[in-house]
Amino acid sequence: MNIFLISRYIALAAMVALLGACATSGDAPTGTPNEIQETQAQLLGDMPLPAASKIIGSESLIIGRGDNWVGRVVLSGVQSPTDIYAFFQSEYPRAGWTTISAVKSKTSILVFTKGDRTSTVELNEGPLTGPKTLITITSSPKNANVVAPSKK
Repeated sequence: MNIFLISRYIALAAMVALLGACATSGDAPTGTPNEIQETQAQLLGDMPLPAASKIIGSESLIIGRGDNWVGRVVLSGVQSPTDIYAFFQSEYPRAGWTTISAVKSKTSILVFTKGDRTSTVELNEGPLTGPKTLITITSSPKNANVVAPSKK
């Protein structure tokens, strides 16, 4: 492993420690809808989000910020899973993302790429007393250090 990757992992570990406190400080951001939307845009960069969706901090792990974040973000959505699925299918390509795969079912999954990044969106129906839809977005570099298992 070269020195660049080692220093990058150390920096990411430090960010995880700092962001961990923020991510577990509450279930949803506070402030006006515009303030919440602005904060989410700063964290997630060029990833459009459905209107009025909010990050569930206790279930999210965001490393970095802006267009280069990695990790998992879980959001509560006020629209139905069908409406949110349609949102991602139309808005992500408009933001420069290429659709790789899209499966609409009880648990819907969409996979997008942009530049050297991959993003997977999972949509599930929310609980009776909670949001209509739970949205899980996982983001990572396309070529993360994936090592194939060796044969013995």
